Amino acid sequence: MPKKLNPDVSHSDKLIRLFAILFFRPGSRSLTQLASELGCSKQGVQRLIEKVESGYGVRIEREMRSNRLFYVFAPPRKYPPAAMLSSSELNTLQMCQAFTEHLMGREQFADAMLAIEKSTHLLPENESLPEGKFGILRFGTIDYSPFQKQLRDLMDAMERKLVCEVDYKRILDKAPKRFRIKPLKVFSHRESIYVHSRYAKMPGEPFSPADYDPMLALHRIQEVRITDTKFKFPKDYDFERTMNRQFGVIHGRRFKVVAEFTGWAAGFVTERRWSPDQSIKPLRGGETRVTFTATSEPEVLNWILAFGDEAKLVGPAELVEKLRQRLELVSAKYGSVNPE
Repeated sequence: MPKKLNPDVSHSDKLIRLFAILFFRPGSRSLTQLASELGCSKQGVQRLIEKVESGYGVRIEREMRSNRLFYVFAPPRKYPPAAMLSSSELNTLQMCQAFTEHLMGREQFADAMLAIEKSTHLLPENESLPEGKFGILRFGTIDYSPFQKQLRDLMDAMERKLVCEVDYKRILDKAPKRFRIKPLKVFSHRESIYVHSRYAKMPGEPFSPADYDPMLALHRIQEVRITDTKFKFPKDYDFERTMNRQFGVIHGRRFKVVAEFTGWAAGFVTERRWSPDQSIKPLRGGETRVTFTATSEPEVLNWILAFGDEAKLVGPAELVEKLRQRLELVSAKYGSVNPE
């Protein structure tokens, strides 16, 4: 086996490089040359060739010369007419790619880059797509590169409607828990990726429907095993109605939140949508009152605390009391401050 040129080069990187070698460079390449250029075995090159042919719908011809196998890209006799794209449309694709790069992981990002690079050929003549127009601040984000296998397996299971067995470890759990799910939707929320699903019956165990559908953080799923058990997509499932009708990812009882804000916080909350039924009302003295429906007390408490002294929770009364107790615990951690 030839020595790898770069042991950190991913499968997707090799696939893109192979496609570029065969598509953009004239002439043929021997199997030995390709193995050397890609830094992988001849068997690996052959698997990549098969993936290029099946995934991109192109034909790669094979020639034997003096017992050596050569590959050459065979362009179609007639290309289908290409729909021209505007630079504005490609700018939008580039923006979407840049804003979601940190969520996609290395392989998904490589696929997105390849799609944009191929699309530049559809620009009108003498037009090009400038680079470096969009970016993202990365601090506090999760590196999803190690979780690409879990994501691919979940997407595969959703496509084929197969029950998955997952090992899931919450933040405070000492060991992962195992259960079965019917994966229904992958969604993002506040820089994180979640899988919305429904529980499925574990073999040999009694089953009773849960009060709420589980939402699993992708980075806490340690392993996904796709089973042979089929499931029917639930007719009553409506992601928008379930998830985008109130404040909070965690689903508990519904309650009305009333909060007042001043200064920069007032401007911040006014610019955003917290629930479809929200009400934002300016008050005398410069405060702004926000009223909306929520289903998660912990998320509301953390949300209010994030605004510091620019926010005041007005209701419900029991949540105000919980916030007061939380503030007392926080204050106690710092003790009395003695000026020097």
